[in-house]
Amino acid sequence: MGIKPDKTSYTSNYFQELYDHCVTVLKSGKAYADDTERETMQHERMHGIASKRRDATVEQNLARFEEMKKGNEEGVRWCIRAKMSVDNPNKAMRDPVIYRCNPQPHHRTGDRWKVYPTYDFACPIVDSMEGITHGLRTIEYRDRNPQYDWMLDALNLRKVHIWDFARMNFIRTLLSKRKLSKLVETGVVWGWDDPRFPTIRGIRRRGMTIDALREFILKQGPSRNIVNLDWTLFWATNKKYIDPVAPRHTAIEKENAVTATVKGARVAPYTADKPKHGKNPDLGTKKVAYSAEILIDQSDAQSFAQDEEITLMNWGNAIVRSISHSLNPLHRSRVTSLELELHLQGDVKKTKQKITWLATSGQELIPVELVDFDYLITKDKLEEDDNVDDFLTPETEFRTEALADGNVAELKEDDVIQFERKGYFRVDRAFKHGEKAVMFLIPTGKEGKGK
Repeated sequence: MGIKPDKTSYTSNYFQELYDHCVTVLKSGKAYADDTERETMQHERMHGIASKRRDATVEQNLARFEEMKKGNEEGVRWCIRAKMSVDNPNKAMRDPVIYRCNPQPHHRTGDRWKVYPTYDFACPIVDSMEGITHGLRTIEYRDRNPQYDWMLDALNLRKVHIWDFARMNFIRTLLSKRKLSKLVETGVVWGWDDPRFPTIRGIRRRGMTIDALREFILKQGPSRNIVNLDWTLFWATNKKYIDPVAPRHTAIEKENAVTATVKGARVAPYTADKPKHGKNPDLGTKKVAYSAEILIDQSDAQSFAQDEEITLMNWGNAIVRSISHSLNPLHRSRVTSLELELHLQGDVKKTKQKITWLATSGQELIPVELVDFDYLITKDKLEEDDNVDDFLTPETEFRTEALADGNVAELKEDDVIQFERKGYFRVDRAFKHGEKAVMFLIPTGKEGKGK
């Protein structure tokens, strides 16, 4: 995201202060040590039953916390619970655990500590100590907000204002870390930066720009309403940023590409400098090769009519003089070759077909793999009891082999370009001799797959 923090802090920086605060709430009688078994504790909290340890003396509670601090066999039996309520309608307020014993070394503090605060205890205290004025939390934490306030009141710490906001949901998209982890672990996706994933790394790899992401998020605002957004607007916002700066290139699909001879073209191939972007001269120029033999997409060739005048983009008009089809009865519609006659004095505004093409001589054609993606799941919104495996899209990755103009050899990883009439692409792997370039199609909000 390009965001650099002024300071990075860790809860473990405050373990001593948090320990001292736990001692404070124990001494004030607002917390107690409990050795109730986990299942029993869950049952008691659910049904509003007080723990048998709830009325232990301050001295008993402090002694048990000391055993926890040692991390010995006696200490690991205990935890510390805040003495909030037994039967509050909000179950988050029913004497939650605030400290646990864990003899295992901590990844930052080693074996110095054997007791550790829970998130619910540490979060409000650290926020207050670090000068946080507004704590931004998703509405899933709403039931725990009174708990947050209770901790600060119990310790007479500076108040922090909680601002709730709803998590953004997108159609046909999983946002649960647990469910996403399963897709990574089972190999459904490549990893957390998979371009089909709704992670920052994933959408960046798909071709999302930081500026577009920032604009989209700010436009949504900190709403408390749960909404199920379509990806269309998300990617349409991105297109506004990439269209003015994406250099234009040409790619022709390798499968059944059609060779066309061009009458009236120079016998010897040559190149000419053309702008990389018709509306942005600051992007510079590229070399466009011209030859008497060119490659055309099969889909374009099949759409031509005999003697139709077409426009060869970046060249001029030509007339289709001959169309040869496959002799195979199973593929009679397949075009095998064309003959075109240049008609450069023709009016490009009057032609129906304006097609891309590549000269077969005068340049090195660069092998590229064009990759498109579909949604990972087939249902717009999964319900809690839905089994993810039942709604996985069978095929979500679509690869097309193509040949691109010679300028593509200069592209670097993360460059964003447009293959004219094919879409915008991000370079996931740059071309190396003997190794094709890999390009990911960037959605614009109009495509079928991936929207």
